[in-house]
Amino acid sequence: MKKIYKFVSWNVNGIRAVDKKEALKWVDEANIDILGIQETKSQINQIPKTIFSKEYPFFMASESAIKGRSGTALFSQINPTFNSICQTVDILDEGRINEIHFTLNDKKVAFFNIYFPNGQSSDERLDYKMGFYDRFLDYCETLKKDGFSLIVCGDVNTAHTEIDLARPKANENTSGFLQIERDWVSKFINSGFIDTFRLVNGNKLDSYSWWSYRANARANNVGWRIDYFFVSEDLKDCVKDAQILADIEGSDHCPILLEIEL
Repeated sequence: MKKIYKFVSWNVNGIRAVDKKEALKWVDEANIDILGIQETKSQINQIPKTIFSKEYPFFMASESAIKGRSGTALFSQINPTFNSICQTVDILDEGRINEIHFTLNDKKVAFFNIYFPNGQSSDERLDYKMGFYDRFLDYCETLKKDGFSLIVCGDVNTAHTEIDLARPKANENTSGFLQIERDWVSKFINSGFIDTFRLVNGNKLDSYSWWSYRANARANNVGWRIDYFFVSEDLKDCVKDAQILADIEGSDHCPILLEIEL
C-alpha cells in the first residue's frame, strides 16, 4: 500500500543556537519522515541529544575537518540499507553530505541531504563550488544507471532564475547568482531532475528561503530561494506537495517541505 512521506530540509545556521532558542520544537508535531539539516556548525558529539521529544530510529551526521563550520545531520523514520558521507564528492572533508538508501514499494531510493559550498569568499572557493557541483552530478548519474530514484535536498547556494531572488540585477555579479552557477542548476535539471517547488507552484513570485540578517531583509521579504528539493524524473508523478515554510523562524533560512507518495 502506498503512503505519503513527508521530508523537510533546513539550513539552521548553527544547530546548538536553534536548540537554545527552541526553534526546532515544531518538528515534534510535524510528523516528518526524514529531516535533513544543514550548517550544524558542530562536531557530531556536540549535536544536542534532546532536540526532539520524538525519537528518530536512524540518525547520522557529518562534521567538518575545521571545527565550527558546515556540518549536516539527518534524522529518519525510515531505516536505510546504506549510508555514507560521500567523500568522493566532499573531497575536502567539510561535512557537507548525508546519503542514505532505502527501498519503498520495490523502488530503490537514494536520498541526499547536502550543504553545497558557498563561492563568495574567493575565486578558489567558487572553483571548489563548481567542482563539487560537477562531482555530485557525476555521482547521481552513476546511481541512476544502477536503478536508483533520487531525492536531493539542501542549501544549494544558488538562485536558479530571476524570479528566485528579490533583486536579480543587483546580484548578477554575486556568487549565488552568477551565470556559471545558474547554468549548472539548469544542467542538473536537464540531466533528469525536477525542481519540485516549481513543479507544484509554477512561477510563483516572492517565494524565498534565505534572507540576509541585514537591513530588515526578512521582514521586507528581500530574499533568495537557494534551498531545494530535487527529485529524479521518474518520481515526478509521485510529488504531492512542495512548499517553503517561511513562517518558521530561528535561522536566516526557513525550512522547505516535500511530500511524496510511494
